[in-house]
Amino acid sequence: MSKNEIKVALIGNPNVGKSSIFNILTGMNQHVGNYPGVTVDKKVGFCKLSQIINARIYDLPGTYSTNPNSMDEKVAVSCLLDKDDIDFPDVVVVVADVENLKQNLYLFTQIKDLGIPTILAINMADRMKPRGISIDIPALEASLHTRIALISTRQKTGLEQLKELIINYKKLSLEPLIDLSRIDPSYFQSLKEKFPKEELSKLWMVISQNFEVVGSLRKVEIQKENIKTEAEIKRMQQRETILRYQIINNALKNNYKVNSVGTRALLDKILLHKVWGYLIFMGILLLIFQMIFYVSEYPKGWIEAGLGWIGESLSEALPEGSLTSLLVDGVIPGLSAVVSFVPQIALLFFFISLLEESGYMSRVVFLMDRIMRPFGLNGKGTIPLISGAACAIPAIMATRTIESWRERLIAILVTPFITCSARLPIYLIMIKLVIPEGNYFIFDNQAVALFALYILGVFMAIFSAWILNKFLVLKHSFKSYFIVEMPTYKVPLARNVLLTVYEKSKAFVVNAGKIIFFITVLIWFLQTHGIGEKYNNAEAHTEALAIKNSWGESEKEKYLMSYRTENSLLGNMGKWVEPVFRPLGYDWRVSIAVLGSFAARETFVSTLATIYSLGDVDVEEGEAEQRTVITRLKEEIRPDGTPMFNLATGVSILLFFALAMQCISTFAIVRKETNSWKWAIIQWLFMTGFAYLSAFMAYQLLS
Repeated sequence: MSKNEIKVALIGNPNVGKSSIFNILTGMNQHVGNYPGVTVDKKVGFCKLSQIINARIYDLPGTYSTNPNSMDEKVAVSCLLDKDDIDFPDVVVVVADVENLKQNLYLFTQIKDLGIPTILAINMADRMKPRGISIDIPALEASLHTRIALISTRQKTGLEQLKELIINYKKLSLEPLIDLSRIDPSYFQSLKEKFPKEELSKLWMVISQNFEVVGSLRKVEIQKENIKTEAEIKRMQQRETILRYQIINNALKNNYKVNSVGTRALLDKILLHKVWGYLIFMGILLLIFQMIFYVSEYPKGWIEAGLGWIGESLSEALPEGSLTSLLVDGVIPGLSAVVSFVPQIALLFFFISLLEESGYMSRVVFLMDRIMRPFGLNGKGTIPLISGAACAIPAIMATRTIESWRERLIAILVTPFITCSARLPIYLIMIKLVIPEGNYFIFDNQAVALFALYILGVFMAIFSAWILNKFLVLKHSFKSYFIVEMPTYKVPLARNVLLTVYEKSKAFVVNAGKIIFFITVLIWFLQTHGIGEKYNNAEAHTEALAIKNSWGESEKEKYLMSYRTENSLLGNMGKWVEPVFRPLGYDWRVSIAVLGSFAARETFVSTLATIYSLGDVDVEEGEAEQRTVITRLKEEIRPDGTPMFNLATGVSILLFFALAMQCISTFAIVRKETNSWKWAIIQWLFMTGFAYLSAFMAYQLLS
């Protein structure tokens, strides 16, 4: 290889135009082969930099960081670590996209710290003016200790400047951007003493990544004297990430500005406004809930009528017996009570999908970042909270993107406060029962009540995060940063929206259906079986009362079913736990439904439907009419003659389910994600205890 030939490595994130720069520089003077021992493309080209200086240019596989997750990424990073390799570069050109500079600079900071002369090539400069981007190049060069070439491969500008910088690569600063020893001073000091001739960042990469051997370095030898566990290394990597983004944020703070132009600029100015942005978001949510109530009433009625007809047909077609009773009085009412709410849930997912597809949801995350920071969370904590509107389980798993363990733990502990889709059937049925119809200004009273419950969940999540931020003390905790790319606004694709609605609704029905079927069968069995004299002599007792009070067959049948239920295994169990829930306004039936909901919230409605469906057939003008569970619940009265489900009881139930953690699956995922029973138990006790206290106060004040 000629002394006048410079070895240049081009590296960058995927889709930043790296290959375009490579093709323009090398033209037809390039070839493609494989790296030794692996089937990963190795592109090498040649370029004439000046009359006497040539360049051998390597187009390395695209990678987001020096933390390789795939074979091609590993190859790209390995080329920069082994100085004894014949292809080890003299200079590295990190290619970045001008619109995603913050994201791209993470890789740049890692390469810069390897002690190799590094140039930053900012591509797609032709997009700066249309996107309202301005960059102070000299100031940014000073902040990043490098030289920058502003390039447009489309207009073929800036390439001569890049060639000039490559020729003068020896003048580039080799000063690292971060001091890795800040991560763990004693550990990195021991590494310096043991390997004084090696770059600290290179040693750290070999230790923290999947590299067993790099040149003369062996991972086993490096770790021999000071072994770190996998968990400790993971925490150290998280601290490294924070340090790098601190450098990036400081470098871009005053030197990289985006002043949006055109329609997007106008929309962003309104939707991201520090006052109007939040009011618009609240208004959008309120309109969504208004639509959920009005539009869904028709399909909800069709589903209830259809399942009622199926139950009536089965009752007429099948012989009397336990199986018929299970299907007609247990399974069908239980499923009807939940499936009839699928239209509301599908509508909720439909509107959320519209917000995500249009690009507005990213703006919401950005807006919420302003609110979250004072409470110990950043915008990344908003993502699990928004996801919690569907289900707490994937939302808690989504906290894995939060680098700081302390902030992640706070997000895990507060996410279940967000109203999930499983709560929606409970909210809807209770609101229908106790919130009077009418309008509050232009909005329906019931829609406003549903909106208030969602806001309550958000408020409790943020308030709890604030409390935890004040008092939660953990070792090795550090602050994390939130980075979000604002997508362009676009018209949602109908196919994507409908597919999302289908998948989410299907998941709700399938996942809830399994638990509901089991609980329904259990409730039916406990309700139709009993021990003791009262249950066994129910018919004789009813017959005596019927003669005494001159009841007809309908009244006698209704009383018999009610008396049997009260003295069944289920009734006795309910009476046993009723004293615990009586201060909240719940009788033994509601108490049983609350207990069942700890398996899954959805079962509350199906349990009530199963309990109240027995004997619930009116004979009117010769036709049997199966009434809905709402109609039946409205007619339920207390021993003193007052309605069971009045405003006090309804609000008590709503508050209990808004604040309690009645989902075993959520408890299990918290245990898994925190790797601790302690946090799962603390979370369950606090949420359930606070829910009980809130429901108690509401009932006592309103009754």
